[in-house]
Amino acid sequence: MKRWLEELLGFTEEAQSEEVLFAGIRSKVQALGFDYCAYGYCAPLPLSNPKVVMLSNYPLAWRERYASAGYLHSDPSVLHARKSQRPLLWSETLFAPARPMWEEAQAQGLKVGWAQSSLDATGGGSMLTLARSAEPLSAKELAKNQTRMRWLVHAAHLGLGHAIRSSMRAQSGIHLTAREVEVLKWTADGKSAQDVADILTVSKNTVDFHIKNAMAKLQSCNKTATVVQAAMLGYLN
Repeated sequence: MKRWLEELLGFTEEAQSEEVLFAGIRSKVQALGFDYCAYGYCAPLPLSNPKVVMLSNYPLAWRERYASAGYLHSDPSVLHARKSQRPLLWSETLFAPARPMWEEAQAQGLKVGWAQSSLDATGGGSMLTLARSAEPLSAKELAKNQTRMRWLVHAAHLGLGHAIRSSMRAQSGIHLTAREVEVLKWTADGKSAQDVADILTVSKNTVDFHIKNAMAKLQSCNKTATVVQAAMLGYLN
């Protein structure tokens, strides 16, 4: 177990692409006896309509159907993941409110599943699902493998979450200077522009200049929104 964890965490902590990381997670999932896995990441921004990134080896027909039908917004497993980080097992009871979706998934070979969500300090959240087409997940199998399954959830969020956030920042083309970050950090701590100026031994106009530059780069409407976005995107870590 110790060696397995070291290999898993060592792999996911390396700077790799989303595709490479997901392939590694998928191989671990298959070694545990599952045919499929799916990873969904919900970015912290924009707050009104957060961006969602989904990676899976589910049958293509099901992925297309899931997207076109908008099942992401009614999937009971996703709704559970948004409220709780407790693991869940797919069941008739769980999917009772979404019976048509459940029947369609089973027709595609997605009959047995286990999932758990994870959250990070930036406000991002994710869920890893392990699924297969046969062999119900017994209590004995769950007792034997659930520790590894839960570590996979942690590792997937650690590695894939970081890769996705890095990709999103790179695609945005936004780069905050060290001074802009410093000013925003003090602002996030509740300091006024004059307070920050006194702390950094610069003029208030200089502080305002850096805040305005950060606002323009993040396309935010005011100082508060700028600090929130910078923090949730990981620029202030």
